[in-house]
Amino acid sequence: MRPPLVGTPVAIVEDDSPKEACGVFGVYGPGLAVAQLTFLGLYALQHRGQESAGMAVSDGETIVIDKDMGLVSNVFNQRRLAPLTGHLAIGHTRYSTTGSSTWRNAQPVYRDVGHAEFALGHNGNLVNTSILAEEAGMLAGTVASDSDLVAELLATDIRAEGGERSDGRDLEQALLRVLPRLQGAFSLVLMDEGHLVGVRDPNGFRPLCLGRLDGDDGAPAGWVLASETPALDVVGATFVRELEPGEMVVIDAAGERSLHPFPSGRIDPTLCLFEFVYFARSDSQLYGQSVHLARQRMGELLAAQAPLPPAATGEAMVMPVPESGVPAAQGFARASGIPYGDGLVKNRYIGRTFIAPSQQLRTDAVRMKYNPLRDNVVGKRLVVVDDSIVRGTTQRAVVRMLREAGALEVHLRIMSPPYRWPCFYGMDTGSRSELLAANLSVEEIRNYLAADSIAYLTEDRLVEATGASGAGFCRACLSGDYPVPVPVALRGEVLAANDMPPSGLDRALRADVGEHVVPASIEA
Repeated sequence: MRPPLVGTPVAIVEDDSPKEACGVFGVYGPGLAVAQLTFLGLYALQHRGQESAGMAVSDGETIVIDKDMGLVSNVFNQRRLAPLTGHLAIGHTRYSTTGSSTWRNAQPVYRDVGHAEFALGHNGNLVNTSILAEEAGMLAGTVASDSDLVAELLATDIRAEGGERSDGRDLEQALLRVLPRLQGAFSLVLMDEGHLVGVRDPNGFRPLCLGRLDGDDGAPAGWVLASETPALDVVGATFVRELEPGEMVVIDAAGERSLHPFPSGRIDPTLCLFEFVYFARSDSQLYGQSVHLARQRMGELLAAQAPLPPAATGEAMVMPVPESGVPAAQGFARASGIPYGDGLVKNRYIGRTFIAPSQQLRTDAVRMKYNPLRDNVVGKRLVVVDDSIVRGTTQRAVVRMLREAGALEVHLRIMSPPYRWPCFYGMDTGSRSELLAANLSVEEIRNYLAADSIAYLTEDRLVEATGASGAGFCRACLSGDYPVPVPVALRGEVLAANDMPPSGLDRALRADVGEHVVPASIEA
């Protein structure tokens, strides 16, 4: 973190949007520049985490780790990549959903157990970290994150098995014993000196895909694992398939093998629905569907569900909150017949967290990221399309800016349902008391944001828009129904004292909790 400005009160202002999970990448490619390929892959996954970046490279005998705080382009350059030679590598971009944002928690995580060494990168969140740490006899505070815990469990298992295996599959066998003990969300890439491994949890909360690098003769020259398909595209790999929930893929000189370490009763595909709404890049494919086209369909369905109210005067325009709202705004415009236009310019150099060195800048922090195009919005009835509302800070400021720029009306259209429950599977939204829709009715939200109207896409229409209705989704943040039970202790960290526990309750009871309580943090 940057030091405070001397003599000036400083606040860290965070973008009011769901915070990403992490990005993972792996490549097995004898004779290829694997470090450079990993750099490109991580660049394509930068949107999934901006706090730190790192990679591990093996030459068959030794694993070398290089990681640091910051963006991929800040951490790596040609000088740092040049000595990272080998035939396989893994990489990671991090957003900290568990564990503090420090160099110690940057990934890949590394362990050396004497006769074997390995590294891992993790996307997701475990829900039984404290239970596993206690079972393993680890002292409180010794485990920095759930990723660190997984590495420690694997290292402990390898040590317990004694000497080095003749087939060199120490890591693979340890995974088969440790993975069934993990609960929650975990897409993993791992490596030892000679193997690349990809693992997806039994629910498949977070994406992970497999790609193939072909040689000049068309034969496989290497294999790639990545959180999203654009990371395959950027390194010239051909998409093979998404890993199945509960699948473990092992890649070595003999090719790729698929293993299934979890009992069949635990396999329950529930990909995070917000991967389609917000997290994944628009040029990604999930469940065999184009994310870009899915987001356009969200806009089309929003236009049918909540059209712009009629008015006697005023020219209408559909505009996005950039960048995630762009495809949905395009879809809304096409379906409604209302012209599409740009109403906001985004400062692309402002990240998800930035410094506001005065009270005035804290109050108007969103202006550091967005500025209205006055000539485009003056005198217009605006349909403003955004991906989601978490705390409402961004949307409230956007509505105010557009009115000050001369907009006649501002109608918010949100391409996801109200976000009412915190996520425990790798998405960071804070406590339930901070979620606007958990505390206010839709009409109260409209009033708080000072919009002329507001509409959220319904859950059934959102699932329809993905084009994969029967594939299975996690909707816990919308419904409070958690696919993997969340321990009471973990729930207590992010649920307000007057909140009902999210599992095993009557839906009608849950709907009444906190609907009309305005938290002090958002009172006008």
